[in-house]
Amino acid sequence: MSPVVRISPINQRRLANFRANRRGYWSLWIIAVLFIGSLFSEFIANDQPVLVRYDGHFYSPVFVNYPETTFGGIFETATDYHDPAVGKLIDDRGWAIWPLIPFSYDTIDFALGRPAPAPPSARHWLGTDAQGCDVLARLIYGFRISMLFGLTLTIVSSVVGVAAGAVQGYFGGLVDLLFQRFIEVWSGLPQLFILIIVSSIVIPGFWTLLGVLLLFEWTSLVSVVRAEFLRARNFDYVRAARALGMEDGRIIFKHVLPNAMVATITFLPFILSGSIVALTSLDFLGLGLPAGSPSLGELLKQGKEHLQEPWLGLTAFVTIAGMLTLLVFVGEAMRDAFDPRKTFAAPRTA
Repeated sequence: MSPVVRISPINQRRLANFRANRRGYWSLWIIAVLFIGSLFSEFIANDQPVLVRYDGHFYSPVFVNYPETTFGGIFETATDYHDPAVGKLIDDRGWAIWPLIPFSYDTIDFALGRPAPAPPSARHWLGTDAQGCDVLARLIYGFRISMLFGLTLTIVSSVVGVAAGAVQGYFGGLVDLLFQRFIEVWSGLPQLFILIIVSSIVIPGFWTLLGVLLLFEWTSLVSVVRAEFLRARNFDYVRAARALGMEDGRIIFKHVLPNAMVATITFLPFILSGSIVALTSLDFLGLGLPAGSPSLGELLKQGKEHLQEPWLGLTAFVTIAGMLTLLVFVGEAMRDAFDPRKTFAAPRTA
């Protein structure tokens, strides 16, 4: 028999309060479905077929780059599946299953028939950008990068911030005083200027930006966790644990940290939205991901530079505004779920 997962009564009440907030509950489902779907972007928007059957054999161009000679061509280079000659060779001896959008984020459509950017059409549902790339494909890939970047930065910065706040609040005294002075100085550093200096020295990338933003983002949770630990360090059960000789590390992780995490969890959706805004802003300013990367900020920048093509700016604005709105709604629902006034009251029904 599989083990039964038991939820404590207080967590059941919190879950009921979260579900009672219909706006936040459905926002979580929407953002989760969109994010999980974006993880399979290569199967949704790609300039290579998902599956090809040729001459009795199956091929998966999504995972493997096959030379043109594999399908009866004459070149040893990677196959251009949009080439009519290659398409005819495959159709004569088999078939191909294409993604819903037959363009990747960096695929340039040379058959537009007009200068780029091109308006929305049956071929490009949201039009193309200034380079002739499909906007919807770049939107899907950009959404995935934004969510992965935001989640990674939120998780790592939260771990560092919670650890720093726990050490400050639990030990107090000189440790707390020195940490507070360091955070005050560190928070006063010009973050934008440091990013400009870093981008001029190294080529900015996903991990480079993540490391630079992590240097400043970890301070967002320190004050919350520190306050919880300062309050809980003098509780009777903490003093009793110390009197019994329990190690400080065990007291922190087993007795004090679970109480501090209640306030921390409610801030996570807001930190996530702030991380996404940070990446979007850097891409908009040209200090973010390398040129050509699918980015919501870069799409927003193109909308600013091509005001006569409103589909670029509107697409980026609606996507970013929708993402942040959903995350804020989720944060409000989590705040209601962990609110003691609602946790120990009768759950709402509307």
